Amino acid sequence: MLKVWGRRSAFNVQKVMWLAAELGLEHTHTEAGGAAGGLDDPAFRTMNPHGKVPVIDHNGTIVWESHAILRYLAAVFGDSALWSDDPATRSEADRWMDWSQTSLQPAFLTGIFWGYFRTPEAQRDWPSIREKQKLTSQCLMRLEEALDGRDFLGGSQFGLADIPAGTNLYRLFGMDLEWPAVPRVEAWYERLKERPAYREHVMIPFQDLKGRTSF
Repeated sequence: MLKVWGRRSAFNVQKVMWLAAELGLEHTHTEAGGAAGGLDDPAFRTMNPHGKVPVIDHNGTIVWESHAILRYLAAVFGDSALWSDDPATRSEADRWMDWSQTSLQPAFLTGIFWGYFRTPEAQRDWPSIREKQKLTSQCLMRLEEALDGRDFLGGSQFGLADIPAGTNLYRLFGMDLEWPAVPRVEAWYERLKERPAYREHVMIPFQDLKGRTSF
């Protein structure tokens, strides 16, 4: 049995829950972090000494860090579309996952979602927000280019590469900021929204978080 810890509204937890649902994995889910607390409990720190979510326990194998969890679940339970046996093919998903974590997520999630959406208007750092908006727009254009002739980032089939970047889109397109024209990205987003697992675990309303700096 797979066990998952983390807030359903937490961005990195949503990635894991989305993949678990895509794979049809039976699991238990424990709210942890934010108002639920528990991250400093000795039992939790034994699993993850960094005190962060998500964390999984799969029959005694403990894995933390969202992308490490995605790779683990894909390797154990996924088919070749998710986790290819070919290192070259697999590296493409790895590249998009790492890019999402080091480029898209810092620009959008940290810079825009937290710096703009979750920060009260009077406290917003507009020069920083505009810079992050520019960087996020550049990331969207990179995705637009990558999706030329492709339905998904890995090609014609949904794969692991789609999850980290795709998790951003629900919040990004649900905010009142202008973005460059990216019709391929928008079409990709529509395809993701057709997936029940995406609707259940990523499309969680977030408007009540506007202007709130606490969980």
